[in-house]
Amino acid sequence: MRNPKPKEWTAEKFSKGKIADYKPFNFVDGDGVRCSIYVSGCPFACKGCYNKIVQNFNYGVDYTDELEERILNDLAQPYVQGLTLLGGEPFLNTQVLNRLVAKVRERFGDTKDIWSWSGYYWEELLQETDDKLWLLNHIDVLVDGRFELDKLDLNLRFRGSSNQRIIDVKKSLAQGEMVLWLDGKYDDI
Repeated sequence: MRNPKPKEWTAEKFSKGKIADYKPFNFVDGDGVRCSIYVSGCPFACKGCYNKIVQNFNYGVDYTDELEERILNDLAQPYVQGLTLLGGEPFLNTQVLNRLVAKVRERFGDTKDIWSWSGYYWEELLQETDDKLWLLNHIDVLVDGRFELDKLDLNLRFRGSSNQRIIDVKKSLAQGEMVLWLDGKYDDI
């Protein structure tokens, strides 16, 4: 596993604008019915990563206007709660995701929530580049932190290891301190 210094890794340096997958109308990538976009590339290289193939920034297909319009049309369905950004590492694919998130906010305002998973910790993202901070400021929920195989816990909701947190981004930014979205245990539901 790798631990970058602030601003060491940039989307400009790493991203190839590739999408590993798009999954509309799923129930596993956050709360409610979601449309999930999986970006390609992740240099964290966590041991036991469940999606190792998408660590390669060249994996997948190019992000296109057609895919973007399909995602926006899928999100327009009244039963869809929101968009989920996964990967790979979303915060190293901001050329693609900032564009998509801007259009989601323009078209839907806050009626659709946006979740993101990231290998970055909350505290690390707050010290990052402007493009990463823009993305962070436009999402609702962040599942942060590198996956740690020795902290694997199958009873956690929306997380793989106990070091990861589910963060209410808007409340955290408004209060100036991290606020958890929920404890994240299935028995708390």
